Amino acid sequence: MSTGTRTITVGIDGSRPSLDAADWAAREAQRRRLPLRLLHAGTEPAVSGGVFGIDGIDDIDDIDVPAGRTRAALDRAAIELSYAHPALDIIARRTATPAVPALLAAAVEAQTLVLGSRGRTGSAGFPVGSVALGVAARADRPVVLVRAGELPEDERVPVVDGSPPSTAPYLPVVLGLDPDASADDLIGYAFDTAAVRSAPLHVVHPWTLPTSTLRPWRHRFPGTTVREHRVDGDPGPRLLEASARAGLLVVGRRTGRGPGRAARSLIRHADCPVAVVPHD
Repeated sequence: MSTGTRTITVGIDGSRPSLDAADWAAREAQRRRLPLRLLHAGTEPAVSGGVFGIDGIDDIDDIDVPAGRTRAALDRAAIELSYAHPALDIIARRTATPAVPALLAAAVEAQTLVLGSRGRTGSAGFPVGSVALGVAARADRPVVLVRAGELPEDERVPVVDGSPPSTAPYLPVVLGLDPDASADDLIGYAFDTAAVRSAPLHVVHPWTLPTSTLRPWRHRFPGTTVREHRVDGDPGPRLLEASARAGLLVVGRRTGRGPGRAARSLIRHADCPVAVVPHD
């Protein structure tokens, strides 16, 4: 991979949540026609190994992978994803650097960084580990948090006529927007994500949003259907409700700061993957 090449990068630690996140990341990489990078960070001893590349079993790339469970997890994920997405360029890497700094460094070359979280545990939502929160709070690129058990059909409109779920339209992308923020990176990510999926974009914001905020983005993405939802007061409950019928929830954080209290609550309780996007 040459310097500056954008990827969809996902952290792999051998857990079920990380493998579900890798599956989501593979679909995102395919949608965006980007390479998929599988990254494990840790201190297990490494041995030489290989994974399948874009052309299947005839294209083997030499990589360093750790012995034991992590090697098996990396190999298994790369092999399974290469069979599920044969046109996808898959890169598997391991580093002895601790997880948070390794993932933050990988984010520099990524279009999006993807991490897994444990599954829902009732009304309290699902716990998000210190690694996921630490990376989401500091990464220079968007970080998508995917809960365990997320399936391909979860991001699409439910099928009722027996047709394949993969042919159903995508559910809306929901954007939580603070009118007081200068958030071009946040808005641009949400519009671009909706356009890549040919999905509608629902923008939830408190009070009145100046028409100039979204106008240039509507012109740039004329094929994207945009619906605005104004909320008087805290938009958190409306965003949480909207996440139950969304394919992705997009929230922002100020550059140099971690996600605010409202964003952290949405990360823990949302019913769909959550993208945390840094912006000025």
